[in-house]
Amino acid sequence: MSFGNLDLNTIWFALVGVLFTGYVILDGFDLGVGVLHLFAVKKDDERRVFLNAIGPVWDGNEVWLVTGGGALFAAFPSVYATVFSGFYLAFMALLCALIFRAVAIEFRSKNHSPVWRQFWDLSFAGGSLFSSLLIGVAMGNIAWGVPLAADREFAGTFFGLLHPYALLMGITTVALFAMHGSIYLVLKTEGELQERVRRWVNPLIIAFILCYSILTLATLLYVPHITEAFRREPWFFVLVIPLVLAIANIPREINRGKAFYAFLSSAFAMAGLMAVFGIGMYPNLVYSNPHPERSLTALNSASSDKTLGVMLTIAMIGVPVVIAYTASIYTIFRGKVKLDRMSY
Repeated sequence: MSFGNLDLNTIWFALVGVLFTGYVILDGFDLGVGVLHLFAVKKDDERRVFLNAIGPVWDGNEVWLVTGGGALFAAFPSVYATVFSGFYLAFMALLCALIFRAVAIEFRSKNHSPVWRQFWDLSFAGGSLFSSLLIGVAMGNIAWGVPLAADREFAGTFFGLLHPYALLMGITTVALFAMHGSIYLVLKTEGELQERVRRWVNPLIIAFILCYSILTLATLLYVPHITEAFRREPWFFVLVIPLVLAIANIPREINRGKAFYAFLSSAFAMAGLMAVFGIGMYPNLVYSNPHPERSLTALNSASSDKTLGVMLTIAMIGVPVVIAYTASIYTIFRGKVKLDRMSY
């Protein structure tokens, strides 16, 4: 299973991880903006600024989720089938939350009624919070492991997915997205609103660090297979250093008034967190708990060599197109948010 001197299975494991990392970084900040939406309470225009900060880009951000799901289906169809059948109710809830928040963005300012706007404000914030929580819970279950039968089909229940470790991962994800979203809002706002949002960043960083510290301790104590790669190859710990430095650099750049560099640091930290998660999981894609031998891995659940090779060629063409599209959208809509008659 090779492409030149590289293992195709490993390449696709990394590529799927890169696509989902792109989604977490990009949709993470607009979900974070939604989580913070109700805190803009001084006047209606402030909430409109929040909506218009993400309005031109939120749907493009979700392209990365679709692309990641498509890559998972093409490269690891057994994983796709097991995950989407086992997490069916959770994914339907996530889909409904994402749809509801999208509808809220479009409908919220169509009517001047305070009741109308308050309903859609609650819908947007609730959908964002619920989506963030569910994404974290899903990642928590992937890390913890799920019960798989001998045929590698999901053998658990929906409520069995809501265990303490998964919920802790969900809360940590909400804190991470809120932190990321607050930094993006500092980048997109100005004046009094920007100063108020700027004061949110440090408390949110502290909240995330506290949640992540507890999650790390829980992982070390109760999820030993995640740390096995780091015990086997201690040099992997070198990757943690730039991650810590990136997180530490966020308040430094915020205090210097360099919101763009703070946002880059936040994005780099999220990429580092996903890289650490991926290293800990490899080669497992769905870890079977309590029967590790039933786990779905990059080796036993992949498509044929020919399929992986052809799809890699397509990915080498398609992924740069997605990156170029994303870059062009952010270039076109760069700068501070200005409300006009065409705004949300």
